[in-house]
Amino acid sequence: MRRAVAPLLIVTVALVLADSAVVTLALPDILVHLDASVGQVAWVLIAYNLVLGLAAVPAAMGFSRAQPRLFSAVGIAVFAGSSAVCAVAGSIDVLIMARCFQAIGGALALIGCLELLVAAYGERRGVASWVTAGVVGTALGPVAGGLLTQAISWQAIFVVQVPVAVLAVPAALAVRAAPTVTPDRHRPAVRANVTLALMSAALTAALFLLVLLLVQGWGRSPATAAVTVSVVPLAALAARPLARLLRPPSEVEVAVGCFLVAGGLVGLAIPPSAALAWTIAPQALVGLGLGLTVDQLTTRAMEMRLPRAHHAGWTIGARHIGVVVGLAILTPVFTADLRDAQVPAQQAITSLVLDAPLKPQDKIAVAEALGKELSAQEQQVPDLHRAFARLDLDPAERPAAARLERELNAQVERAATRAFRDSFLIGAGLALLALVTLIPVGRRRPR
Repeated sequence: MRRAVAPLLIVTVALVLADSAVVTLALPDILVHLDASVGQVAWVLIAYNLVLGLAAVPAAMGFSRAQPRLFSAVGIAVFAGSSAVCAVAGSIDVLIMARCFQAIGGALALIGCLELLVAAYGERRGVASWVTAGVVGTALGPVAGGLLTQAISWQAIFVVQVPVAVLAVPAALAVRAAPTVTPDRHRPAVRANVTLALMSAALTAALFLLVLLLVQGWGRSPATAAVTVSVVPLAALAARPLARLLRPPSEVEVAVGCFLVAGGLVGLAIPPSAALAWTIAPQALVGLGLGLTVDQLTTRAMEMRLPRAHHAGWTIGARHIGVVVGLAILTPVFTADLRDAQVPAQQAITSLVLDAPLKPQDKIAVAEALGKELSAQEQQVPDLHRAFARLDLDPAERPAAARLERELNAQVERAATRAFRDSFLIGAGLALLALVTLIPVGRRRPR
């Protein structure tokens, strides 16, 4: 058990931070299963990040008055219990409420685990383990959520967290860490935390919008989308060894990371077709940028600053408020663009139906079926297959109908790709805006 203590705490940190995006691919299933609206289901994602962002600093302030192991164990237990409630939630309101408690437990667990990892590994290795677990967890969240949703159900996302967290409670209690009584010695690292918040907002475009484009826009399954976006965590893991090999100054490393994320998001905004292969290189750039920036910025915001827990609270708050800001900016943009794309898409669909080599009565039947589906799926990227599945066509007409369905799907994919373009470009702009915070201010040349 003793050897498993620190790894269990590291996995707990990764789990808590993976939860910021783990439900992204499960949102369509949650919407149907809990009979929720699009606005309600979005709060499953927003509530967790908002509460975690707001609770992190107060949790860090309270940490100095508590025993680290008890503080951590309580946080992990609340996280585990809330995860169990999420798994059995029978309504969207219960799920959102449980996500709020899950975030509060997560905030306590993140602050407490940092101190316990330092006690177990020492200052340098303990902080590095905590930071790396956060980067890996953030990047793996959408992948794990998509695979579990496709293989089992959306509830499985929360079920698998429970046993790991339950094992982490005795692990936390087993670490002998002294209470921190260090007075405030350093101010929060404002520039590093602002940069971190802007990068988190930009990365939301990649980790949230990309999976929506793959599943809702291009009609791929959650498993296919999960495997596709696994490029991001793999590239993020490769970033650190690459940085160690090249040894750039930390400012250069962060600046290069910002440029890579911006470049990757521009690449996602302008794919020439809906082929998954066109997303690979942009995702690799985003993953490398994530690995170079979040890791480095978190370390800079905490390095040599005491009390350690206070500064960890500020970095957690900056990251998750950044995610919420990203969602607040990007969600209305892409939903408005999606709505605006419907009229030209419907005109193109009408033109394709009129030109199809079908009998006139079959064209009318196809048009009526498509009209019903487009009305039923208003403000969504439509699934046109259901319209064709209900048609009663002559067998001789089916090849032409199948060709028409493929052409219509290609038209819908192009419209969806265009609808996400502005949001990806805004995400790229946020990544470039983060560069502004790196410009030295107030430094004078020595005389």
